[in-house]
This record gives sequence, structure tokens and C-alpha cells, in this order.
Amino acid sequence: MTTSTTNPRPGKLDGRAGGGVAQTLAEALRPFVGGDLPVQLHAWDGSVAGEGPVVRLNSPQALTRLLWAPGELGAAQAYVTGEIDVEGDLNFALTHVWAVIGERGLTGVSTSPSTVWRAARAALKVGAFGKRPAAPQSQAVLKGRLHSKSRDRDAISHHYDFSNEFYTAILDDNMAYSSGYWSEGMTLEQAQDAKLDLVCRKVGLAPGKTFLDVGCGWGSLSLYAAEKFGAKVTGITIAAEQKKFIDARIAERGLEHLVEIKLCDYRDAEGEYDAVASIEMGEHVGQGNYPTYVEVLRRSVKPGGRVLIQAMTRAGKGGGKHPGGGPFIESFIAPDMTMRPVGETVDLIEAGGLEVRDVHAMREHYVKTVDAWIERFDAAYDELRALVPEEYIRVWRLYLVGGGMSFRDGRMGVDQILAVRPGAPHDLPPVRDF
Repeated sequence: MTTSTTNPRPGKLDGRAGGGVAQTLAEALRPFVGGDLPVQLHAWDGSVAGEGPVVRLNSPQALTRLLWAPGELGAAQAYVTGEIDVEGDLNFALTHVWAVIGERGLTGVSTSPSTVWRAARAALKVGAFGKRPAAPQSQAVLKGRLHSKSRDRDAISHHYDFSNEFYTAILDDNMAYSSGYWSEGMTLEQAQDAKLDLVCRKVGLAPGKTFLDVGCGWGSLSLYAAEKFGAKVTGITIAAEQKKFIDARIAERGLEHLVEIKLCDYRDAEGEYDAVASIEMGEHVGQGNYPTYVEVLRRSVKPGGRVLIQAMTRAGKGGGKHPGGGPFIESFIAPDMTMRPVGETVDLIEAGGLEVRDVHAMREHYVKTVDAWIERFDAAYDELRALVPEEYIRVWRLYLVGGGMSFRDGRMGVDQILAVRPGAPHDLPPVRDF
């Protein structure tokens, strides 16, 4: 998808094929990219350089952004504002660039002062120098102490209170915003049903059992546990729009006697339940607060009761350099998020007093889930454009494509971790029935 309509068509170089902006940039970038450009760059002056997927520079401001924020963040800012376009399949283009980075070993490239000086001269020549551009409207701006209740509320609101109608167009009928559980031939709705059923069976729900859903989203698990298993459910969220959505569904389905949704920070959860689950919410509590999160889950379940955490993971000790998923995700989608390898999460859960009984890797299931979301996103494109500005459409396209690639390539994963609270006998079957 592109938004540019005024640039020359490919091949029309306006007589500047030998010395235009694209050629100037290609030469300046050669030491940084290890050779020829891995993309076919079309600049705003009509010049073209390089081979590969077509990337259009629509404005010198794209380069200004990259000077102020080199790498992923600057490129993402330029893309979501339309200063950079990628023609055709964004997944193909990004996969190609990642492959070239790996082949050329570009992750640790060092440059000499003279190389940097030549690059700076090239930037000056093409008009890229200027004051720092304003951040895109879609970029998160958070204030306050990291993972304070007010800042956490703002971080969640930035993404989850965005537009219920927008999410309805992309997600399945359950409004499940987490990995499905796929078997051959399933639809997205069936895969999400299978995931919800799996969670309910893992925590041992049955009619009359009490169940706490920590970070309940749009209520997919809370409603499913009540309707399909007869559980008495309490869901908690700090996203006001999500609570409004779930409350409406509870009323529509006549589930007021079984489901209550509270606008509540996880740290303020009260009561003791037969079972507890938290689906892809722990990533938002932060590394320092994860022991507090585990303690809330532990104290909220009866001795012998089961706790299930579905957690996204990130390769590298402590989640690597970017435990939130990278500069783009951390700035536009999930600010203050923290992921880590599954083993480190298991250590934190055990250190918090829960006995881990099962770890179920589901990374490939997330690849299929994101693919299905992209299919629905593309089908609903016109509807989405009527709901939100084009900039937000571009944010979401980059988010979905980049996220799918991360799960596909193993930079991110997702696991269901099942634990029990010691202090009384548990009733887990000696042989798995899930």
C-alpha cells in the first residue's frame, strides 16, 4: 500500500539518473549498508538507485527524521507519516531487507570519521538538515514515574482505548486480542475458541467455580468461561473503553449473574478465587513490577488452585536490547512493555511462590493468528479509513507485518505457563487431558 500520487512513475528519472538525490544517497550509504542499496530507491526528484523492493522517498523530511533518530524509529516515523512509502507487499520488502542485513553482517558495522563526514555532506547536499521534526500524532507520549498506576493507565489507554470499532473490524467475534490455538483448516474464530477452551480446561473451570481474569481485554475469556463452563467470573481492566464494551456484551447475553468487570489496576485486585488466568497482560507490568504481578496472582487463587499465564517472550537475556519489542513497538504500540525469555519468566513465577506445572510453547500459532488479522485488516481497509486517520492505518500495517515476522523468525514467542499455589492438594490430572 502506498499513499503517494505525485511522484514520477518507475523509470521516469527526469533526466537526473546520473546525479540525483537517489544516487547521492546510494553512494553515501554504501559503507553503512555494506555495498549497493538492498532496495530500489525512488527519490522526490525523480532519481532512482539500487535494486530490490521499491522504496519511495517522498520528502527530504524523511531523511531529517533519520538524522535525528537513526535506525528503526526514524524510519518508522517517516513511514507512518507518508514521507516514505513501500510499494507492493510490505512483508516481502521487510523480509528482504532483514535477509540482506543478515547476509552482510550489518548489525555491528563500524564507520570511520571520514565516512561519517561524507554522509553528512551528502545529507546537506540533498537538503536533509533541519530542526527535529515533530513526532507523529500516533506516537505515544507518556509522563510520570515508570509503571506508576497513572502512567500504566495512560500506556494501556494509548493502545486499547483507541477505537472499539477498529478492533472489531480486525479481531474475531470473541474480540480475542492474543494468540489463537490452531489446528488444520480452522478459521480465526475457531482458533480463538480453541484457545479459550484450552485455557478454561487447563485451569479446571466448571459450573459454580470462581475465576479471576486479570487484564481481561474485550472480555473474550471472561464471557467464554461463563457461557461455556458456567464459571462465576470477575474480570479486571484499566482500559475504560474495554469495560464499556464488555458490559454491553454481558447485558446482551444476560450474563449479569455470572460476569462482573471491574475498572481496576491489577495491584488492587481483591478476593480469592478457584482459578486465575492472565492472557498476554504481564508484559505490560514491567521488569521491576513482575514479582508484584506474580504475588497478585498467587494471593488471588486458593491454595491448590491453578494459575495460567499466557506470556509473549523475547529472545536474549532480559529480552535483549529492546525487551519491549523494538523502537517502533515501544514508541507507537506498547510503551513500557517488557518481555524476556520464557525461562526467566518461569524463574520469576517460581520465585513468587507458585509451582510451575506446564510450559506450552505456541509461537507458530501466533504466526497464523497475525496472518489472519492481516487478512481481515486488508479486507476492512476502506472501513478502517473511515474510522481513523491514514497515519494510524500505516502504524497498524507496520505493526501487524513486523509482529508477524518477529514470531515467524523466532525473535518473539508466546507460551502458556500453568502453575498451582502450594498449601493444599491440587487436582491436576496425572496425565494431561489438554
